[in-house]
Amino acid sequence: MENDILIELKNIKKVYDQDTLVVEDFNLEIKKGEFVTLLGPSGCGKTTILRMLGGFDKPTEGTILLDGVDITDLAPNQRPINTVFQKYALFPHLNVYDNVAFGLKLKNMTKFERDKKVRKVLELVDLEGFEKRSIHTLSGGQQQRIAIARAIVNEPEVLLLDECLSALDYKMRKEMQLELKSMHKQLGITFIFVTHDQEEALTMSDKIVVMADGEIQQIGTPEEIYNEPANLFVADFIGESNIFHGRMTGPKKAFFCGAEFNCVDPYQKGTVIDAVIRPEDIKITEVDKGQITGEVLSADFKGTFYNVIVRSGKTEIEANSLKYYEPGTEVGMKIAPDNIHIIPYDNSINHYDGMVYGYHEGKGLQVAFADFTWYVEPERVFPGATVEDGVVVDSSGNAIRVEDVRVEAYIAPTDMKLSDDAEEGVITGNIISFLYVDDHYTYTVRTKSEEDYVVDDVDLWNQEDFVSLVIPEDKVSFRVVH
Repeated sequence: MENDILIELKNIKKVYDQDTLVVEDFNLEIKKGEFVTLLGPSGCGKTTILRMLGGFDKPTEGTILLDGVDITDLAPNQRPINTVFQKYALFPHLNVYDNVAFGLKLKNMTKFERDKKVRKVLELVDLEGFEKRSIHTLSGGQQQRIAIARAIVNEPEVLLLDECLSALDYKMRKEMQLELKSMHKQLGITFIFVTHDQEEALTMSDKIVVMADGEIQQIGTPEEIYNEPANLFVADFIGESNIFHGRMTGPKKAFFCGAEFNCVDPYQKGTVIDAVIRPEDIKITEVDKGQITGEVLSADFKGTFYNVIVRSGKTEIEANSLKYYEPGTEVGMKIAPDNIHIIPYDNSINHYDGMVYGYHEGKGLQVAFADFTWYVEPERVFPGATVEDGVVVDSSGNAIRVEDVRVEAYIAPTDMKLSDDAEEGVITGNIISFLYVDDHYTYTVRTKSEEDYVVDDVDLWNQEDFVSLVIPEDKVSFRVVH
């Protein structure tokens, strides 16, 4: 069977200025003729991947293969790959024809051949007859089409598109999404598209690669990404989601939001989980027919539906409805089993590798983990331990060698709080992401040393806010790692 893999990125790592890690352990296969979208927030590394594919940047580590051939070190003009940039980079002193034909002239192609190819691609982008127009007379959408025409006239195997729709207004953007999809079908070449717009990715792609912090979070079809997110980042980033913390009460049964629900995910009883439910999958009904009940807080018209916010206990639930509900109305809510997507709770959150470096009289054990070096009572690390004549002794009376003992430290998200007073906390950092779970926000704070801390807080903070972390020392637990 013929191998249909066109591009392979293997163990790609990119570091700028020696210490700024942008992409790490990135592995991806792209098939011939696929429309692949790299999707993620600003700064996640998606454009860096595109630039490495185009030859404008080289990986710090790793290999890029095209049809099985290593192109990692090839210059951009040696690759059968063309790029359409966010800023179209058209030549303002050249007319439309000369802009499109620029690459063909460099190949010393005859004028007859150039004319034929330029005419063909201008028809493809629906701009035939524009050959003599000046670039400055074109609208943003027309300039974008000329940039695409200039890229595809050279008949590349791969077309890279770097957020090339972002400068267009909403209506033009929607039209160009459909046109790009149509062009992809007609040309049959591989498109690799970069965007931070979730709707754009879902509309256009055969395959979506969701990225965050330079790493792949999930690869799948638009349907898979939307309906079966791999983690809470994907669930929250793609579309709107209700996220509820809970646990499995039996095979295909989950408890959250104060009620037990049938579901389709067969996780073991007792598994701590997060349940993800899209607003369109919650059916508002009469109070006595609902699995859960609540009070309508608001109902905003969105054109084809009402976005209804319902408070059930302390939890706010978002649902879409064709019917308007007056705020203050008591309603019931029903959720079908196959509309509940279960994600097991990430048990690695706020767990940090550490070391015990010894015992100090009057201070305790010196423990270093993450951003901290703290002194703690021996029994916090070695349960039942005491100190006799400066020696740590376990519950059986045996002396413990405490130097260079590996430990794991854990801080529950609920045991920390955020403050805008740098002096109040023990460490400072910036909020890099947050999501709403049940009745609170869950924030990820990254410190200067690149350590991440997950904190639950009822107050609303903004992404990029500079905060201090208040961590009570007695709330940190330790476990010896053997």
